Amino acid sequence: MGAQGDQDMTGAGRFVISIDAMGGDEGPAAVVAGMAQSASKNPRIGFILHGPRDTLAPLVARRRELTDRVTIRNAPEVVSMTDKPAQVVRHGHDTSMWSALESVRAGEATVCVSCGNTGALMLMSVIRLRKLPGIYRPAIAVMWPSQNPQQHNIMLDGGADIRADAKDLMQYALMGASYARNGFGLKRPRIGLLNVGTEEHKGRAELREAHELIAANAANADFEFVGFVEGRDLPGTRCDVIVTDGFTGNVALKTGEGIANLITDLLREAFAYTPLSRLAALLAYTSLRRMKKRVDPRRANGGVFLGLNGTVVKSHGAADATGVSSAIKLAFDLAQTGFTAKLAARVAAAAPLDREDDGDQHDTGDDNTGDDNHGDLAP
Repeated sequence: MGAQGDQDMTGAGRFVISIDAMGGDEGPAAVVAGMAQSASKNPRIGFILHGPRDTLAPLVARRRELTDRVTIRNAPEVVSMTDKPAQVVRHGHDTSMWSALESVRAGEATVCVSCGNTGALMLMSVIRLRKLPGIYRPAIAVMWPSQNPQQHNIMLDGGADIRADAKDLMQYALMGASYARNGFGLKRPRIGLLNVGTEEHKGRAELREAHELIAANAANADFEFVGFVEGRDLPGTRCDVIVTDGFTGNVALKTGEGIANLITDLLREAFAYTPLSRLAALLAYTSLRRMKKRVDPRRANGGVFLGLNGTVVKSHGAADATGVSSAIKLAFDLAQTGFTAKLAARVAAAAPLDREDDGDQHDTGDDNTGDDNHGDLAP
């Protein structure tokens, strides 16, 4: 029942997703529960599950939804949230994260999903999967709740690399447009470049240069460039994709998380203040529940690593079963569109760029790759 050993139990004709069972705050039980939720909703998914077999086999066996849908790959070691990425790459060959990426590298699975250490996952992904031809720096694309029809905007980079020059930002625009097209069904995504103002003369020199490059590639890449946008546009309707460097993006991401938590706490405090306010909360329960569902980070869970020879979805480290299921759904949606191949074609079709300094400094194999959950999503 479920999966035993390394025998292929994923079933023919399914999109196989490689799952790192370890590394999340909630442990492997939450990951398996999320897989079961996904399996019950979508019969077209199969799984390769990576982690200690003795731990995972009983969890899988208890889920009837996963019968004949899971192959377990034994990986006895775990990447912790405190492990340094460089150390993991050198000594982590027996970890569940490494094993999960190997399944994508070997062509056994289409997408990898992990709740683990973001910095280690990104560095390991670059080394094992390699960058797509022509990509200077991979990026993490994350989702922001918005008032756009798709209900979420895309921001990148969310923290894969703190540096980004004009050519990097141009490629982020290409990758973000491809993700919006394949992940959200937007035929002509609107791209904005994050700056301190919307006027073209504002911002650092590399931002003004990026503005010119993105505008020059917009028609060929079939997206609309709206120019510079500001922080208020992250949840707004002016654009669908917001492009920025990883340092700024991660600060914005964590700021959004903090503000969302503050608003939640203040609302809870306000509605509990007096008996009348508690009655008001009861009367507004349906509306509050609808709003909570709309901004629930579990339902927008999954930062996508863009620019690699394979798709990697970074689930929030604190994701529960619902969050893991959301990340798996995103992984499936990208897998069935052939996202990686389409992204590679978009990048290859872009105007060629001369880059004298395209070398080791553009690999993310240094300490600029975040050591913590830089791919965690803003509510």
